[in-house]
Amino acid sequence: MRRRGARADRPTRHRPPQRLPLPPTAARAARRHVVTPALLTTDMDHHGWGHTMVRTVRRPSVDDDRPISANYHANALARGLALLELLAGSAEPQALGQIGDAAGLPKSTLVRLLAVLDEMDYIVRVDDRPAYRLSHKVLRLSNAYLSALDLSRVASAHLAPLADRTGQTANLAVLDGDQVLHVGVHEPERPIHYRASVGTREYAYCTGLGKLLLSRSEHGLTDHLPPEPFPRHTDRTIVTLDELKRELARVRRRGYALDDNENSVGLRCVAIPVEVGGACLAAVSVSGPSGEFGLERRQGYLERLQDTAADLAADGDAVAALRSVHRSLRPARA
Repeated sequence: MRRRGARADRPTRHRPPQRLPLPPTAARAARRHVVTPALLTTDMDHHGWGHTMVRTVRRPSVDDDRPISANYHANALARGLALLELLAGSAEPQALGQIGDAAGLPKSTLVRLLAVLDEMDYIVRVDDRPAYRLSHKVLRLSNAYLSALDLSRVASAHLAPLADRTGQTANLAVLDGDQVLHVGVHEPERPIHYRASVGTREYAYCTGLGKLLLSRSEHGLTDHLPPEPFPRHTDRTIVTLDELKRELARVRRRGYALDDNENSVGLRCVAIPVEVGGACLAAVSVSGPSGEFGLERRQGYLERLQDTAADLAADGDAVAALRSVHRSLRPARA
């Protein structure tokens, strides 16, 4: 007998727990971490019973389907870095109005970003306009980047394929006084080849690398030459200034330089410039046995060299390392 008012036994209905609305920040985070079913599979337990399992996949933590750059914080970071680049492009402190005109940002956004950069010591406020310039902290980052660069290692990534494809020694060099300084070298995997190493120095007037760099030098030609007559290494060595000037005119006309047994008997070298923004930062070459530098093969080498020079010029690390090396070179001879 059941008591009055008592209900007959029935399956208990479990009411789902009430969900409270999330705070706005948590709601945004939840949208970024939606877990969605990917597929259904059946797993067997040790009794042989099948259990249907839901495999899930977590979506990337990005709002909706927009790219990461659409995220507010990523946008703020990108804008802050763009402001640093803008200030780096000016030798003088920039007033708030100048920065705003160049950046195209709302004033409130601009003031907020500059305040953060100032607080973190990446920029310095220099007067009450207000005007800003980069701080020592940016220089510290720059120095850390440059000190981590190993030019020979960076260059090797470009010289190794050049040596492999041509079968000749690949060289990268800069003009240092009256000499060429090899800053990158990669030798081919063959027993007979031109041997060189990083740090090798040779007179500029009698090498392919040197003649190429002399033809593009912004300083006076004689500043990079020993007194006449120049030391003779072979019977093909150029030893007078007039003869060298005629040779450099040919180099400028054809766009490459050739060492034809001038520095060492049995050795030829062909070199072209590595140009960035119209300036010649270095020369790249291949060197090897004279008999392997006939006209037809030389044309093939030039095509490979042009590809390598373009790759070096497009490599930001290589360009930065070359510019750093230039700051440590000897001045032209007075």
